[in-house]
Amino acid sequence: MHFEIIKKDRDTQARTAIIHTHHGTVHTPVFMPVATRGAIRALTIRDIEEIGFEIILSNTYHMYIRPGIELLNEVGGLHNFMNYHKPILTDSGGFQVFSLADLRKVHDNGVEFKSHIDGSKHFFSPQKVLDIQRIIGSDIMMVLDECVEYPSTHHAAQKAVDRTLHWASISFNYWKSSFDTNRQALFAIVQGSTFPDLRKFCIEALLKYNFSGYAIGGLSVGEPKSEYAEITALTVPLLPWDKPRYMMGVGSPLEILEAIKYGVDMFDCVMPTRIARNGTLFTSQGRVNIKSGIYAQDFGPLDENCQCYVCRTFTRAYLRHIYKMNEIAALIYNTYHNLYFMKQFIEGIQKSIAEDRFLEEYKRWERIYSNNKE
Repeated sequence: MHFEIIKKDRDTQARTAIIHTHHGTVHTPVFMPVATRGAIRALTIRDIEEIGFEIILSNTYHMYIRPGIELLNEVGGLHNFMNYHKPILTDSGGFQVFSLADLRKVHDNGVEFKSHIDGSKHFFSPQKVLDIQRIIGSDIMMVLDECVEYPSTHHAAQKAVDRTLHWASISFNYWKSSFDTNRQALFAIVQGSTFPDLRKFCIEALLKYNFSGYAIGGLSVGEPKSEYAEITALTVPLLPWDKPRYMMGVGSPLEILEAIKYGVDMFDCVMPTRIARNGTLFTSQGRVNIKSGIYAQDFGPLDENCQCYVCRTFTRAYLRHIYKMNEIAALIYNTYHNLYFMKQFIEGIQKSIAEDRFLEEYKRWERIYSNNKE
């Protein structure tokens, strides 16, 4: 993997760049749709390619549980299994394992857990997580880290940071000695909850290793937006300028803009697709709750400024009708639109950085969404 910075915004730390991977190039800032189980829920790979996404994210834990690494190894990895041949980033599965609060035990050498499917016992060590991602064939792999819930005590967050750093060291050495590091990149993850001293400590320790990139974990997990902004402002400038910076699990427009302002390059989140399935849609004028009765006889497009298939073809009244009737098509159309919105939103940000007017773009979206509950 090679990271090439193209342009820095004149007034902020926002930047555009290109990530060169084995399966193609990714222009940043970038939003990555989440194919947790090897598919974008309610959409096809053809839809994702038509919208123009350059990279997707899949999940190590879920691919390990089903279909299993034996099958993925036999077929030659996830790219072949999905018949998708652009870059894929896989998270380590750590967040999913740690969310299984009643089914896992954390040890210094890894995590013991029970499958949420059949209760079978498994163990994730830092090395095993990378071995799974090797078989998946990820272009960008993530280290195993320990997440803490919000709110967390300083003591609990410190213990998680210590384990995260221990596992990062093991992961880095294993990756350097056993992988084709040009073909499969490895990102470290910064933890520390909302404690500035722990975030700084974690970053300082991780910078001893030459990871391909650095991710910020443990944010957008329920903390107030003011704390998200504070930790983002503190953390991002401490990360290397010449490496990709990845804000994990963030998908709302204003949170994305806040992070880009400080120089974050990559984002992923299930939120745009999840809220689409619940009838909430992003538009150029803010959120639209398509379930609302005010759209029952609204024969205008969902978003008159959007050129996606849904907005060019259907009215708000029709989209409301099929959603209320529980038609599968409603989930497909809503999801397609929200991901199309995210792609256009990010492309607009890229253009604003190239033209030194990121702050103008930032303030425009802030006016639209600040009074529109995210």
